[in-house]
Amino acid sequence: MRGERIAVVTGGGTGIGLATAQLLAQKGWQVTAIGLECADDFPRNARFVEADVTDADALRALFGDIERLDALVAAAGAIQFAEEWQPAVFDKIMRVNVTGVLACAEAAGEALRRASGAIVTLASMWSWFGNPVAPGYGASKGAVAALTRALAVAWAGRGIRVNAVAPGWVETRISAGARSDAVRKAMIDARIPMGRWARPMEIATVIELLLSDAASYVNGLSSPSMAAIWQLSCKGAAGAGTQFARLLLPPPDRPA
Repeated sequence: MRGERIAVVTGGGTGIGLATAQLLAQKGWQVTAIGLECADDFPRNARFVEADVTDADALRALFGDIERLDALVAAAGAIQFAEEWQPAVFDKIMRVNVTGVLACAEAAGEALRRASGAIVTLASMWSWFGNPVAPGYGASKGAVAALTRALAVAWAGRGIRVNAVAPGWVETRISAGARSDAVRKAMIDARIPMGRWARPMEIATVIELLLSDAASYVNGLSSPSMAAIWQLSCKGAAGAGTQFARLLLPPPDRPA
């Protein structure tokens, strides 16, 4: 029988990372969140460690103390919008959003192998669409999707699954500017089939599903389909096989 499951969530003090830490802690996981900020509603039954995912020494110290790791959720990210057109800022965004994912995966690799664990990364709709507002963020999320596929192929033989969740518009601090602009928000709302933005906990539910045994044969998934993600989040792990099939198949009115 499996004992207590252990998870590390980068960027786990705010946004989607925080929601994931909250959900996993509620489900009985032993959760360690790492990041530079921690919200007031961080769960009391989880641990927060202040650390930068670009700090190799900090990562070695953190993961060196973990014997086995069931889950790594790479949710840490940065965005600086128009400043990202400057090469130095662009490079900073890439270091946090892409190299930070690889660095955490490498540092956690042995502990994940010992537990036959799973990794979930945070890609984005901007992994596929052009982003004129934040070019570094968009490029970094495209790279995260590619890195997820590379890790999935490279580490499958070690018993480690690697998948990505690629949310669209989510009610987080990063999206506050768009939500506060009535005209822009109306344009965004019109493009969302469900007519509303996702809540962080709805994305966390998908992450938890990808970490679960219900997804034991799901590897290398990186889906931009927010309709499918919301559908999954509403149903949870129940009927996971059917839900993953819907996630991978095109809508019935669209040819494969």
